[in-house]
Amino acid sequence: MSAGWAARARPLLLPALFATMAFALLVSLGVWQLHRLTWKEGLLAQIDERLKAKAAPLPPASSWPSLSQAADEYRHVTVTGVFDHAKEAFVFRTAGSGLGEAGFYVLTPLRLDGGGTLLVNRGFVPERLRDSAQRVADQVTGNVTLSGVLRWPEERNMFTPADEPSRRTWYTRDPPSIAKALDVADAAPFSLDADPDPKGAVLRGGATTVNIRNDHLSYAFTWFGLAATLVIVFGLVVWRRLRA
Repeated sequence: MSAGWAARARPLLLPALFATMAFALLVSLGVWQLHRLTWKEGLLAQIDERLKAKAAPLPPASSWPSLSQAADEYRHVTVTGVFDHAKEAFVFRTAGSGLGEAGFYVLTPLRLDGGGTLLVNRGFVPERLRDSAQRVADQVTGNVTLSGVLRWPEERNMFTPADEPSRRTWYTRDPPSIAKALDVADAAPFSLDADPDPKGAVLRGGATTVNIRNDHLSYAFTWFGLAATLVIVFGLVVWRRLRA
Protein backbone atom coordinates (compact mmCIF):
# COMPACT_ATOMS: atom_id res chain seq x y z
CA MET A 1 0.00 0.00 0.00
CA SER A 2 2.87 2.34 0.79
CA ALA A 3 4.48 1.61 -2.57
CA GLY A 4 1.16 2.26 -4.32
CA TRP A 5 0.72 5.56 -2.51
CA ALA A 6 4.25 6.60 -3.53
CA ALA A 7 3.55 5.65 -7.13
CA ARG A 8 0.43 7.80 -7.17
CA ALA A 9 2.16 10.71 -5.47
CA ARG A 10 5.25 10.78 -7.67
CA PRO A 11 3.53 12.41 -10.72
CA LEU A 12 2.33 15.18 -8.42
CA LEU A 13 5.79 16.38 -7.43
CA LEU A 14 6.35 18.66 -10.43
CA PRO A 15 2.82 20.13 -10.36
CA ALA A 16 3.28 20.66 -6.60
CA LEU A 17 6.47 22.62 -7.28
CA PHE A 18 4.74 24.86 -9.81
CA ALA A 19 1.73 25.27 -7.52
CA THR A 20 4.01 26.31 -4.66
CA MET A 21 5.77 28.86 -6.86
CA ALA A 22 2.44 30.22 -8.11
CA PHE A 23 1.12 30.42 -4.54
CA ALA A 24 4.20 32.35 -3.41
CA LEU A 25 3.84 34.73 -6.36
CA LEU A 26 0.14 35.38 -5.68
CA VAL A 27 0.73 35.99 -1.98
CA SER A 28 3.64 38.33 -2.71
CA LEU A 29 1.45 40.32 -5.11
CA GLY A 30 -1.21 40.60 -2.41
CA VAL A 31 1.35 41.80 0.13
CA TRP A 32 2.71 44.30 -2.40
CA GLN A 33 -0.79 45.70 -2.89
CA LEU A 34 -1.13 46.13 0.88
CA HIS A 35 2.11 48.12 0.88
CA ARG A 36 0.72 50.21 -1.99
CA LEU A 37 -2.47 50.72 0.02
CA THR A 38 -0.50 52.11 2.94
CA TRP A 39 1.41 54.43 0.62
CA LYS A 40 -1.77 55.61 -1.17
CA GLU A 41 -3.62 56.28 2.08
CA GLY A 42 -0.65 58.32 3.28
CA LEU A 43 -0.68 60.29 0.02
CA LEU A 44 -4.41 60.98 0.25
CA ALA A 45 -4.06 62.05 3.88
CA GLN A 46 -1.24 64.41 2.88
CA ILE A 47 -3.37 65.92 0.11
CA ASP A 48 -6.31 66.33 2.47
CA GLU A 49 -4.04 68.10 4.94
CA ARG A 50 -2.83 70.50 2.24
CA LEU A 51 -6.37 71.25 1.10
CA LYS A 52 -7.54 72.03 4.64
CA ALA A 53 -4.48 74.07 5.61
CA LYS A 54 -4.76 77.82 5.99
CA ALA A 55 -3.76 79.52 2.75
CA ALA A 56 -0.25 81.00 2.73
CA PRO A 57 1.26 83.44 0.20
CA LEU A 58 2.49 81.85 -3.02
CA PRO A 59 6.31 81.74 -3.11
CA PRO A 60 7.89 84.33 -5.45
CA ALA A 61 8.51 83.51 -9.09
CA SER A 62 12.23 83.06 -8.43
CA SER A 63 11.47 79.96 -6.36
CA TRP A 64 8.95 78.35 -8.73
CA PRO A 65 11.56 76.01 -10.28
CA SER A 66 12.06 74.44 -6.84
CA LEU A 67 8.37 73.57 -6.47
CA SER A 68 7.29 70.09 -7.50
CA GLN A 69 4.07 68.22 -8.12
CA ALA A 70 4.89 65.61 -5.47
CA ALA A 71 5.57 68.14 -2.74
CA ASP A 72 3.35 71.08 -3.66
CA GLU A 73 0.26 70.05 -5.64
CA TYR A 74 -2.95 70.90 -3.73
CA ARG A 75 -0.99 73.40 -1.65
CA HIS A 76 -3.37 76.14 -0.43
CA VAL A 77 -2.04 79.60 -1.30
CA THR A 78 -3.07 83.24 -1.65
CA VAL A 79 -2.13 85.48 -4.57
CA THR A 80 -2.56 89.15 -5.45
CA GLY A 81 -2.52 90.67 -8.89
CA VAL A 82 -4.49 91.91 -11.89
CA PHE A 83 -6.44 89.65 -14.25
CA ASP A 84 -5.77 89.86 -17.98
CA HIS A 85 -9.25 88.98 -19.26
CA ALA A 86 -8.19 89.53 -22.86
CA LYS A 87 -6.24 86.27 -22.68
CA GLU A 88 -8.82 83.89 -21.26
CA ALA A 89 -8.38 80.21 -22.12
CA PHE A 90 -10.99 77.47 -21.94
CA VAL A 91 -10.54 73.85 -20.86
CA PHE A 92 -13.42 71.70 -22.05
CA ARG A 93 -15.28 69.45 -19.64
CA THR A 94 -17.95 66.95 -20.69
CA ALA A 95 -21.37 66.58 -19.10
CA GLY A 96 -20.04 63.40 -17.47
CA SER A 97 -17.40 65.29 -15.49
CA GLY A 98 -19.71 65.71 -12.52
CA LEU A 99 -20.55 69.30 -13.47
CA GLY A 100 -24.08 68.65 -14.69
CA GLU A 101 -23.55 69.81 -18.27
CA ALA A 102 -20.82 70.31 -20.83
CA GLY A 103 -18.80 73.49 -20.58
CA PHE A 104 -15.41 74.95 -19.78
CA TYR A 105 -13.06 75.82 -16.99
CA VAL A 106 -12.09 79.45 -17.52
CA LEU A 107 -8.35 80.01 -17.06
CA THR A 108 -7.34 83.65 -16.80
CA PRO A 109 -3.76 84.99 -16.50
CA LEU A 110 -3.19 86.84 -13.22
CA ARG A 111 -0.31 89.33 -13.39
CA LEU A 112 1.13 88.96 -9.91
CA ASP A 113 2.17 92.00 -7.90
CA GLY A 114 5.50 90.38 -7.08
CA GLY A 115 6.27 89.45 -10.68
CA GLY A 116 5.36 86.52 -12.88
CA THR A 117 2.00 85.37 -14.17
CA LEU A 118 -0.23 82.63 -12.83
CA LEU A 119 -3.02 80.97 -14.80
CA VAL A 120 -6.06 80.92 -12.52
CA ASN A 121 -8.87 78.43 -13.03
CA ARG A 122 -11.66 80.76 -11.98
CA GLY A 123 -14.35 78.13 -12.31
CA PHE A 124 -16.77 76.41 -14.65
CA VAL A 125 -19.16 77.93 -17.17
CA PRO A 126 -21.67 76.10 -19.39
CA GLU A 127 -20.97 76.19 -23.13
CA ARG A 128 -23.73 78.74 -23.69
CA LEU A 129 -21.96 81.22 -21.39
CA ARG A 130 -18.48 80.94 -22.83
CA ASP A 131 -18.64 84.44 -24.33
CA SER A 132 -17.28 86.90 -21.77
CA ALA A 133 -20.01 89.36 -22.76
CA GLN A 134 -22.42 87.09 -20.90
CA ARG A 135 -20.20 87.07 -17.81
CA VAL A 136 -19.60 90.78 -17.30
CA ALA A 137 -20.12 90.60 -13.54
CA ASP A 138 -17.26 88.09 -13.25
CA GLN A 139 -14.76 90.19 -15.24
CA VAL A 140 -13.28 91.86 -12.16
CA THR A 141 -10.80 94.67 -12.71
CA GLY A 142 -8.01 96.18 -10.66
CA ASN A 143 -5.98 94.48 -7.96
CA VAL A 144 -7.55 91.33 -6.53
CA THR A 145 -6.49 88.94 -3.80
CA LEU A 146 -7.75 85.39 -3.91
CA SER A 147 -6.95 81.96 -2.57
CA GLY A 148 -6.88 78.53 -4.15
CA VAL A 149 -4.87 75.36 -4.58
CA LEU A 150 -1.92 74.72 -6.87
CA ARG A 151 -2.43 72.24 -9.71
CA TRP A 152 0.07 70.71 -12.10
CA PRO A 153 -0.69 69.75 -15.74
CA GLU A 154 -3.21 66.98 -16.34
CA GLU A 155 -2.08 63.87 -18.19
CA ARG A 156 -3.34 63.22 -21.71
CA ASN A 157 -4.40 59.82 -22.97
CA MET A 158 -5.09 58.26 -26.35
CA PHE A 159 -8.70 59.47 -26.26
CA THR A 160 -7.89 63.13 -25.51
CA PRO A 161 -8.81 65.32 -28.51
CA ALA A 162 -6.20 67.60 -30.01
CA ASP A 163 -6.13 71.05 -28.46
CA GLU A 164 -7.36 74.02 -30.48
CA PRO A 165 -5.16 76.98 -29.52
CA SER A 166 -6.60 79.08 -32.36
CA ARG A 167 -9.97 78.86 -30.56
CA ARG A 168 -8.33 79.11 -27.13
CA THR A 169 -9.76 75.68 -26.38
CA TRP A 170 -7.88 72.92 -24.60
CA TYR A 171 -8.91 69.44 -23.50
CA THR A 172 -6.52 69.07 -20.59
CA ARG A 173 -5.37 71.64 -18.08
CA ASP A 174 -1.82 72.26 -19.34
CA PRO A 175 -0.46 75.61 -18.06
CA PRO A 176 2.82 75.63 -20.07
CA SER A 177 1.01 74.88 -23.35
CA ILE A 178 -1.72 77.40 -22.65
CA ALA A 179 0.74 80.10 -21.59
CA LYS A 180 2.80 79.58 -24.74
CA ALA A 181 -0.27 79.88 -26.97
CA LEU A 182 -1.37 83.03 -25.12
CA ASP A 183 2.13 84.51 -25.45
CA VAL A 184 2.61 84.72 -21.68
CA ALA A 185 6.36 84.41 -21.26
CA ASP A 186 6.63 84.60 -17.48
CA ALA A 187 3.92 82.07 -16.55
CA ALA A 188 4.22 79.57 -13.74
CA PRO A 189 4.46 75.88 -14.75
CA PHE A 190 1.38 75.22 -12.62
CA SER A 191 -2.06 76.77 -12.31
CA LEU A 192 -4.34 77.76 -9.44
CA ASP A 193 -7.83 76.36 -8.83
CA ALA A 194 -9.53 79.36 -7.25
CA ASP A 195 -11.60 78.80 -4.13
CA PRO A 196 -15.36 79.45 -4.48
CA ASP A 197 -16.19 83.15 -4.72
CA PRO A 198 -19.46 84.00 -2.95
CA LYS A 199 -19.67 87.11 -5.15
CA GLY A 200 -19.29 85.12 -8.37
CA ALA A 201 -22.23 85.65 -10.70
CA VAL A 202 -21.68 82.94 -13.32
CA LEU A 203 -18.34 81.25 -12.74
CA ARG A 204 -18.54 78.27 -10.39
CA GLY A 205 -15.29 78.25 -8.43
CA GLY A 206 -13.96 75.49 -6.24
CA ALA A 207 -13.15 73.27 -9.20
CA THR A 208 -10.62 71.11 -7.34
CA THR A 209 -11.34 67.40 -7.33
CA VAL A 210 -8.94 64.70 -6.15
CA ASN A 211 -9.19 61.91 -8.71
CA ILE A 212 -6.69 59.44 -7.32
CA ARG A 213 -7.87 55.84 -7.48
CA ASN A 214 -7.34 53.72 -4.41
CA ASP A 215 -8.25 50.16 -5.39
CA HIS A 216 -5.28 48.48 -3.73
CA LEU A 217 -7.32 46.72 -1.03
CA SER A 218 -9.59 45.09 -3.61
CA TYR A 219 -6.53 44.10 -5.65
CA ALA A 220 -4.97 42.56 -2.53
CA PHE A 221 -8.14 40.56 -1.84
CA THR A 222 -8.09 39.40 -5.46
CA TRP A 223 -4.51 38.09 -5.24
CA PHE A 224 -5.08 36.47 -1.84
CA GLY A 225 -8.33 34.98 -3.12
CA LEU A 226 -6.56 33.49 -6.13
CA ALA A 227 -3.89 32.06 -3.81
CA ALA A 228 -6.59 30.46 -1.62
CA THR A 229 -8.38 29.11 -4.70
CA LEU A 230 -5.12 27.59 -5.94
CA VAL A 231 -4.60 25.81 -2.61
CA ILE A 232 -8.14 24.44 -2.59
CA VAL A 233 -8.12 23.29 -6.21
CA PHE A 234 -4.68 21.71 -5.99
CA GLY A 235 -5.61 20.10 -2.68
CA LEU A 236 -8.65 18.49 -4.29
CA VAL A 237 -6.54 17.25 -7.21
CA VAL A 238 -4.02 15.70 -4.81
CA TRP A 239 -6.77 14.15 -2.66
CA ARG A 240 -8.50 12.56 -5.64
CA ARG A 241 -5.21 11.35 -7.08
CA LEU A 242 -4.13 9.70 -3.86
CA ARG A 243 -7.52 8.09 -3.34
CA ALA A 244 -7.59 6.62 -6.84
